[in-house]
Amino acid sequence: MATFISVPLKKSSEVDLVKPLSKYVTSTYPAGEEQAEYIRAVEELNKLRRNALGRPLDKHESCLESLLRYYDQLCSVEPKFPFCENQLCLTFTWKDAFDKGSLFGGSVKLALASLGYEKTCVLFNAAALASQIAAEQNLDNDEGLKNAAKYYQLASGAFGHIKDTVLSALNREPTMDIAPETVGTLSIIMLAQAQEVFFLKATTDRMKDAIIAKLSNQAADFYCDAFKQCQYKDNLPKYFYFQEVLPVLAAKHCIMQANAELHQSVLAKHKKQFGEEIARLQRAADLVKTVASRYDEYVSVKDLTEKINRSLTAAKKDNDFIYHDRVPEIKDLEPIGKATLVKATAITPPLSQKFSDLFEKMVPMAVQQSMSSYGQRKAETVNRLVGTMREATNLCNGVLASLNLPAALEDLSGDSVPQSIAEKARSVVQQGGLQSIEQLIKDLPELLTRNREILDEALKMLDDEETTDTELRAKFNQRWNRTPSGDLYKPLRSEGGNFRNILDKAVQADQVVKDRYNVHCDMIALLCKSESELNAALPSANPTKTLQGSEVVGVLRSQLARLDEVKREREALESDIKGVTFDMSATFLTALAKDGAINEEQLSVAQLDQLYSQHNQRVMANLRQQEELLGQIQTSHQEFSNLKQSNTEANQREEVLKKLASAHDSYMQISNNLSEGTKFYNDLTEILLKFQNKCCDIVFARKTERDELLKELQQSIAREPSAPNFNVPAYQSQPPAPVGGPTPAPRTIFNQPPPQTPQQTQAKSQPPARPPPPVLIPQTAPTATPAAGTSTNNPPPMAPPSTAQGPPYPTYQGYPQYFQMPMGYNPYAYGQYNVPYMPYQAAPGQAGYPAAPPATQGYPGYPQQPSQQPSQQQNYYPQQ
Repeated sequence: MATFISVPLKKSSEVDLVKPLSKYVTSTYPAGEEQAEYIRAVEELNKLRRNALGRPLDKHESCLESLLRYYDQLCSVEPKFPFCENQLCLTFTWKDAFDKGSLFGGSVKLALASLGYEKTCVLFNAAALASQIAAEQNLDNDEGLKNAAKYYQLASGAFGHIKDTVLSALNREPTMDIAPETVGTLSIIMLAQAQEVFFLKATTDRMKDAIIAKLSNQAADFYCDAFKQCQYKDNLPKYFYFQEVLPVLAAKHCIMQANAELHQSVLAKHKKQFGEEIARLQRAADLVKTVASRYDEYVSVKDLTEKINRSLTAAKKDNDFIYHDRVPEIKDLEPIGKATLVKATAITPPLSQKFSDLFEKMVPMAVQQSMSSYGQRKAETVNRLVGTMREATNLCNGVLASLNLPAALEDLSGDSVPQSIAEKARSVVQQGGLQSIEQLIKDLPELLTRNREILDEALKMLDDEETTDTELRAKFNQRWNRTPSGDLYKPLRSEGGNFRNILDKAVQADQVVKDRYNVHCDMIALLCKSESELNAALPSANPTKTLQGSEVVGVLRSQLARLDEVKREREALESDIKGVTFDMSATFLTALAKDGAINEEQLSVAQLDQLYSQHNQRVMANLRQQEELLGQIQTSHQEFSNLKQSNTEANQREEVLKKLASAHDSYMQISNNLSEGTKFYNDLTEILLKFQNKCCDIVFARKTERDELLKELQQSIAREPSAPNFNVPAYQSQPPAPVGGPTPAPRTIFNQPPPQTPQQTQAKSQPPARPPPPVLIPQTAPTATPAAGTSTNNPPPMAPPSTAQGPPYPTYQGYPQYFQMPMGYNPYAYGQYNVPYMPYQAAPGQAGYPAAPPATQGYPGYPQQPSQQPSQQQNYYPQQ
């Protein structure tokens, strides 16, 4: 292992940032140059990730710069997009940097839909790469020392930042490589190495020994802390990485302490404290001796050992012959001071020198949410003012219709259509009459059905995914450690419930409009007829021409003209109210930069009061003026009615004219309501489609996460032992002692058998019984068969052993004038090996041996040992 410790990089799976982020941009921002610019920025962000994580990184500053640029951009983009599981869901998968995995299970990895998790892993890689770059520096020159110290301090700061933020960024248990105890240990290691670099720099520059001793002692202290962190943490030693790091840390601690003692001994020599000099040199020699004996394969201390030994030998010689100073105990010496010249680099973005925010013009999510809330408050204010004026207009029209004004002033002749009624009839015809109203009413159910289907489909996707998640959670119990779908979908279900309530209220409003239309349908149809048909439908009355020059008629006409002027003023005021605009983004950005948070309600209410206070005063003045005029008109109309000649025909005609005027007002109101309803349903369709897309995206992300988790669970199950512990039956745990024959192979069992008795031990130690030799049957001819009824005492031929020991050995040749044994006695085909037969030297005519064969020969079917006499041994294999 290298003298300086470096950290391996984490590996990430590929993630497509373009599709989800572009989809969010197109759904949030209107089409135009701004939207196109943000989409280009999203593509550039995806390129940054590929450059930083999608390829092997060299140990060079340019690669570290690409990592830091991507990290800075993540920090910049985090507050501008709603990265969370139930909105903009992006799942990032990272493998454990230290876990090498297994053949079947693979390495440990974690997939989370959290941008904070991505930031943490990217910063870990930046720290790891900084440690690798620092370890590659040439420490023989000042530039290399300077760069090494800088990168080690950067790595220490990055690891320390992860330690402080990882739990809040993930909201769950992280993998061991980014766990607080792991990165905390790595931070201390990097800081210790940075301190060591400063020690090397001081040594190279030949600074004072007092300074060098303090720097070295501080480095030894850092290494000691890192060693304790690695040693006392339960989870760290299981990693092979930390198993190799531990001896290096122990060796570095001893080496730095030895250097501190060495340079402190020089100070003692200058102070004429020769006993202290020898004591410190002896302590340094013991330390390097420990390193050389225990950690020589990791760190070489040959040069340092020679230097210390030379100084110690010279110091002892001078003290023995000249000074005769007493050598104190090491515990009695004054502790060496410490000097810290290193500090973990603070992680405050931007860390990259070449960073430029790709989404500089995009406001943060907090500002976007505040702008949305401000827009709602503004719309409520506008609707309140406009609604108040429209209610006043409807009230005015209702009062005039009940008084039959201005038709009563225009119908003094009693035999023609009043001018105001004729104008209202033409207005109704121009707007489409009954046909347009009926078509709008017919279209409403279709629009409502379409919106309900979109909403139901979106909620059904959530229900199906939640059902699957619940089933898997019940199956895997604690292993299914992701956020429950029921908890995750609460905001979406609440939003869907609001949409359903809106649709229900819209249905009620539609019914109100339909009922109003049914009430005035006949009069509206009458207004749609021609003027002659309308005149014929009106009842005739006695002429009242004598009232044309009356003073009360002139007063009424003057008051009606002033009332029309008030209504026109109200229309202009409504247009002004709707046209008020103000950009609150600058105000919210200033508040966010100043306080770190936005008090939207306070800022919005104050700004709206300032914008609409004057308009509110004008509306109130207009309403008061209308109220005064209506009172005057009612008084004048009473005088006018008293002057008119009253009869039945006149009353009927007046009632019809009132209904026609009311029908016209109702038609205009119904037409506006239906147009607004159609626009409402169409706008709601776009909103519901966005809601459906949001549900579809989160369900897709959850399915991807589910598949990843299922794969990890399968791998973890594959790594688990397949055979559980179980109790072995007694007859298997206590096998009986063998009786004549080879001892069978013991069974493989999981539980240890009970202790053996002395009798069982003695029985098992006996060798197997020797089988009896076979008795050969003489034959007279190859085809001869034994006579019927012939009995023999020979045992049946024995099978060879199940495992052959090399090539077969030759068996016995038949006796003279006899044929050799049948092949049934010899399972090996000797002819194929070209092995010659060994003739048996015996007296002619001798019968088959009744007892065992000679010692130099074996039994048929058993492999025999070669002869111990080389002169009589024949070659069993063909000679080259």
